Amino acid sequence: MQQQIPTSSPWWRFPFVWLVIAGPAAVVVAGFVTAFIAVSGADPVIATDYYRRGMEINKTLAAGSKASLPAMQGRNHAATPTAP
Repeated sequence: MQQQIPTSSPWWRFPFVWLVIAGPAAVVVAGFVTAFIAVSGADPVIATDYYRRGMEINKTLAAGSKASLPAMQGRNHAATPTAP
């Protein structure tokens, strides 16, 4: 009597192999997409007078905070619990 050796399918016929391969393949594709976005999108050049512009913005914000002082006091008063 001859024993029959079972023939196995090739590796690409098993769905779990593709499940294992899909994770790293997706990461590689995402890495290439991220690299493409990083290379193709140029960063804007910083203005040469960035410090002066920042100081002007700070002065504007400081002047605006004095104008909104009563509103801030009202907000703080509404948030403060009353004493029993």
